[in-house]
Amino acid sequence: MKSIAALVLGAALSLAALPASAQSVTLRSADIHPDGYPTVEAVKYIGELMEQRTGGRIKIQVFNNAQLGAEKDTIEQTRFGVIDMNRVNTAPFNNLVPETQVLGLPFLFRSVDHMHKVVDGPIGDEILKAFEPHGLIGLAFYDSGARSFYTTKKAIRSIDDMKGLKIRVQQSDLWIAMMQAFGANPTPMPFGEVYSSLETGVVDGAENNWPSYESSRHFEVAKHYTLTEHSLTPEVLVISKISWDRLSPDDQALLRQAAKESVAKMRELWTAREKQSEEKVRAGGAEVITVDKASFSAAMGPVYDKFVTNESLKSLVERIRAVQ
Repeated sequence: MKSIAALVLGAALSLAALPASAQSVTLRSADIHPDGYPTVEAVKYIGELMEQRTGGRIKIQVFNNAQLGAEKDTIEQTRFGVIDMNRVNTAPFNNLVPETQVLGLPFLFRSVDHMHKVVDGPIGDEILKAFEPHGLIGLAFYDSGARSFYTTKKAIRSIDDMKGLKIRVQQSDLWIAMMQAFGANPTPMPFGEVYSSLETGVVDGAENNWPSYESSRHFEVAKHYTLTEHSLTPEVLVISKISWDRLSPDDQALLRQAAKESVAKMRELWTAREKQSEEKVRAGGAEVITVDKASFSAAMGPVYDKFVTNESLKSLVERIRAVQ
């Protein structure tokens, strides 16, 4: 904690010594995914734009592959300004920013296009705004693909097959409740621990999108991939309000614009990466299973009842469903 405090104090003093227009700033950004992953490359792209548009005055250094810690840890560091920027799935924010729970609700989005229309519009701006009281500025939403289950031994061919399975979930009450509604035993753990847990039998399975399933090498130890596509939860890019407030209004505007432009870049990379990852997983011998999603979706009533508990969140769900 002393070292963290020293980092924060040192950064504050060094920046305070310079006028806002003259500050040379390197923003440190965290991501748990490996180099080359679409979210990592999207934040690098923001850095390129900022360097061009500020004459090299503002740079972004991306620390990928969880170099700065698991998402739960980096969120706290970002709130305190130790880390400047952070690309995180919305799930770890569920207990902090209630609006993010809605984005993670199972089978909420009808399609990827529907999800894009929601997060790119007024509803997305409203949810990004909800981060501010918690020491964070929401900059953009990125894709996280459709999440599906993968298992080590027993393949999931119907919802009945999920009964009693130990499934790794993100550290979120919503995701725990979702697995319970499916009939599984949720096991929260950081992403970096999943491979060994699958390999040693600590968990029977996990769930994620094609690129994460492939890049993590989870398909080597959990070869049954069931296309439930139960969630299209987006990811979010945030900046610490402490770091944000050190930027001039002009630089803040430049960063917002660069983040907005990075979304299209990320989606272009994501589409290509999804295809490559699926091909690699299939070539690696994984069994890809198609199921009837209706029974999975029908079991989610208790999740909505538990987490959509006030009129504000109910209205948010209704407005999202109404987006055409």
